[in-house]
Amino acid sequence: MDGATDIVKFLIVDDHPIFRHGLIALLERDPRYRVSAEAGTIEEAVAALEAGAPDMVLLDISLGHQSGLDLLKVLRSACPEAKALVISIHDEAVYAERALRAHARGYIMKQEASSVLKEAVATILAGKIFVSTAIEDQLLAQSCRAKAETLRSETSILSDRELEVLKAMGQGFGAMETATMMGIAVKTVNVYQDHIKKKLALGSIAELRKYAIQWLQSL
Repeated sequence: MDGATDIVKFLIVDDHPIFRHGLIALLERDPRYRVSAEAGTIEEAVAALEAGAPDMVLLDISLGHQSGLDLLKVLRSACPEAKALVISIHDEAVYAERALRAHARGYIMKQEASSVLKEAVATILAGKIFVSTAIEDQLLAQSCRAKAETLRSETSILSDRELEVLKAMGQGFGAMETATMMGIAVKTVNVYQDHIKKKLALGSIAELRKYAIQWLQSL
């Protein structure tokens, strides 16, 4: 941003001039926003980036025969400070996650642009991610599944008895209660806990207890 005026500079990349002009009109209703450049191809966008770094880039997935995902890769190396918002006609269920993996900060559908653009831009400038509620739920579900799979994979290296101790910890039982349930000495439970910590690279009993709860919830 320009320090004195706090003007946010935008680069708009879309192969449809009419849509670009519509975005410009929407953005520049806010006196803090200025579209400093526009482009219809990746080459034009790169030239614009070389002429001056924007604070935010609004881009489409489809740029004629080119892909906006490729431009996101260019943007990451050429202008890493610029934040990117994808505005596309392509189904967000298919492309939003890909765009975010390519370091876009948000994804909105073109048909929703007029109603959510202001909110999306403000959210991204505040350092957050902007996607629809449906995509947010989808990404959260995927993240939970991935976490659960990781936990299950990590615990596969534990012995049967170590797994019993981990389960008891996840259920909230202390060492004495665990020892009674398993018919072993409290000292033996402590030994198992030490083994589990080492195998899972955990630094303390508190970390192990938290891990045990998360693991049990993932089953």
